[in-house]
Amino acid sequence: MAKRNRVAIAGVGYSTIGRKTGLTIEDLVAQATQAALDDGGMTVGDIDGISTLGSEALADGWMLGIEPLNWFSTSGASPAFVHPALMSIAAVASGMCHTALALRIIRQQPSGAELAAGDTSGNPMTAGLAATSGDRQFLTPFGAGSATQWAGLLTQRHMAQYGTTEEQFGHHAITQRHHASLNEDAFFRDPLTMEDYLAARFVSKPLRILDCDYPCDSGSAVIFTTEERARDFAKPPVFVDACSLSAIRDLNFEILEDMAVTSPAHCARELWSRTDLRPADVDTAHLYDGFSVITFQWLEALGFCGPGEAGPFVEEGNTRLGGRLPVNTDGGACNVGRRHGANFCIEATRQLRGECGERQVEGAEVSVFSNAFGPFSGAVLLTKD
Repeated sequence: MAKRNRVAIAGVGYSTIGRKTGLTIEDLVAQATQAALDDGGMTVGDIDGISTLGSEALADGWMLGIEPLNWFSTSGASPAFVHPALMSIAAVASGMCHTALALRIIRQQPSGAELAAGDTSGNPMTAGLAATSGDRQFLTPFGAGSATQWAGLLTQRHMAQYGTTEEQFGHHAITQRHHASLNEDAFFRDPLTMEDYLAARFVSKPLRILDCDYPCDSGSAVIFTTEERARDFAKPPVFVDACSLSAIRDLNFEILEDMAVTSPAHCARELWSRTDLRPADVDTAHLYDGFSVITFQWLEALGFCGPGEAGPFVEEGNTRLGGRLPVNTDGGACNVGRRHGANFCIEATRQLRGECGERQVEGAEVSVFSNAFGPFSGAVLLTKD
């Protein structure tokens, strides 16, 4: 990204995170925003743009007291938090606004009314379970309305095509749990063994419950601004070096042409084409793990290992702290809860600031975070300077 248009992260924060907290969408927006402002030593008056997923940008802006707004965006179906993040990055880089608040708000269990209306959490994977249309009307009557079912298909395909084993997915779960044990913010911190993993129940064979992210109520906020403004705030700026947003078809995970190589392959090619940095320059990666196979696809797509080599790469310990490429050092969404991709951006930022304590990657200067896979995905490359 051209130096004159460099975008930086100035503040990050979470709301209260929990199971069935009783917090409203407005509560989660207000708490997450205040946490990000406090992190950056900022006030609401420093923000002039807002991008949201799971809430409504204009309503949020008015409630927070951001007025007037120079720019706003409300995301619908999108590849998790990376979409409002990329909208904010683009708005700041283009000059549409100078400081943009990116929000992802998600609740553990939407009400029946919300589901009938399309799930106001903004998650297309659970939307419309009460009333279906389009291609999904041919799946839901047969009990195929859950994302775990297509995730099971894609997991099985990776195993069949590349020889990936259940134990290799187990090594991934064990590594993530080890990282979570060093994170006081994680739900699950107790050590996990291979025996524990293999004994865990299947939810869509070969997908186990330990391969799935953990539903929760959460609000996440990241503040993007210009390089010049970022240097005046409280925390060291973390810079956006390159980013990419990719879609290879519509939202049908079940009928992808190639279930082992999906949108991350295209997204990663675009990302690396926009930077002089290479995979070997990355010190730590934060790769979506709504299901374990997603992280495996991103490891291969981003060039950290060859096609079909994610299983052995993980099994060898490369993704563990102290390994060649520490991955998901906060423990990932399977342990810190389904914050829908925002935790990967926030953890990457904190790693580059050197704020991660026992789980800090020594000398981290370059990080990447990614969200989603299948038909759509996004990724952002971040640098310390």
